[in-house]
Amino acid sequence: MEAYGHLLLIAMPAFLLLVLMEKAYAYYRGADNVPALDMISSFTSGITNVTKDVLGLTVVVVSYGWLLDKLALTQMEAGFTTGLIVFIVQDFASYWIHRLAHRVNVFWNNHIIHHSSEQFNLACALRQSIAVFFRIFTFFLIPAALLGIPQSVVAVVIPLHLFAQFWYHTEHIHKMGLLEHILVTPAHHRVHHAINPQYMDKNYSAIFIVWDKLFGTFQEERDDIKPVYGVTRAVQTWNPIRINFKHLALLIHDCWHTASWKDKGRIWFMPTGWRPADVEAKWPVPTIQEVSQQQKYTTETPRYFIAWCWVQLLVLLLLISFLFARLAAIGTPLIYGYGFFIFLFVYALTELMDRNRWSLLWELFKLAAGYFVIRSMMIVFPDQAMLILGMAGFYMLLSVAGTLYFLPSKSQ
Repeated sequence: MEAYGHLLLIAMPAFLLLVLMEKAYAYYRGADNVPALDMISSFTSGITNVTKDVLGLTVVVVSYGWLLDKLALTQMEAGFTTGLIVFIVQDFASYWIHRLAHRVNVFWNNHIIHHSSEQFNLACALRQSIAVFFRIFTFFLIPAALLGIPQSVVAVVIPLHLFAQFWYHTEHIHKMGLLEHILVTPAHHRVHHAINPQYMDKNYSAIFIVWDKLFGTFQEERDDIKPVYGVTRAVQTWNPIRINFKHLALLIHDCWHTASWKDKGRIWFMPTGWRPADVEAKWPVPTIQEVSQQQKYTTETPRYFIAWCWVQLLVLLLLISFLFARLAAIGTPLIYGYGFFIFLFVYALTELMDRNRWSLLWELFKLAAGYFVIRSMMIVFPDQAMLILGMAGFYMLLSVAGTLYFLPSKSQ
């Protein structure tokens, strides 16, 4: 937990810098595809994801350590060759996990957040799920367990494998020659994120495009078909927490309301998007039938409001960095209270970005949680108690005042 938190302390500023560089480049070219609110929404999604992971809020049903103990036929030493084997095994596993996430209704809820942006840029790579409560796909690592690959190697390679998928979320790199036949490139992944009928459910590979070519899911980007990004049931919100559970909420609604007991059971494992006929007729969900009909989600964005959102994001990044740097010192159970405060922070900010009047209520909840965290921090770090009280207290009051100022009127 601590090691991953320290790794993120390096990764987060690097990701932020690269995203800002992409935005500057896009702006220079006169084709800015990194809108501020979309970018901030992506960052807040990434923050909720890493907070959940670092705090260990996911139950691993079958751990790699257990598989290693039960299945190992030999024992391999840690080293470059061992790491490379794990990387390839993990990439193979990622292909099938990714494919299941797109093809099975219940698993799509764990992945919808990643496809929710209607832009395609480096920031959208940060949109990762918090809706995974039980990790059940560890069995895809059975080949590594059979070979006796140490758990320490797996623990290092898996985050690196994830980070290596960041770079190809961009529209600014076109075809890459020979690499198009070996690696997943931006052109391949643009196809994957597109909702054009010709591109849907293609290119699931994470690093090596060979898996798609072997298993019949490869689609090359075509010059005559410009990718349109997003999901066919548009999420219509900047709030990553709501996006994470939007599909699950629909599944629960449909399961409850359908009259068919058969449909109540099978809805979870039917192809993604399937709904019982009776609830589809009574509660239709708007779906994009023609990509030309897509209207990208946006909200009122005066410059001073965008500036305020940037200030809030920077404060959020500072707060999460402090948590990851001081995990051991803060200790349990306070780290979970701190994590809950981070989630409230994200919810309140993104509700305000959605121009939702209920954002004031969420800001007040955040204030209450912040009061608890501030008091606890003053006890944990007594030498810095007055500094914590002064800085955190000033920020909390400023944040409430900002929400009141930017709160939309009833006419909006």
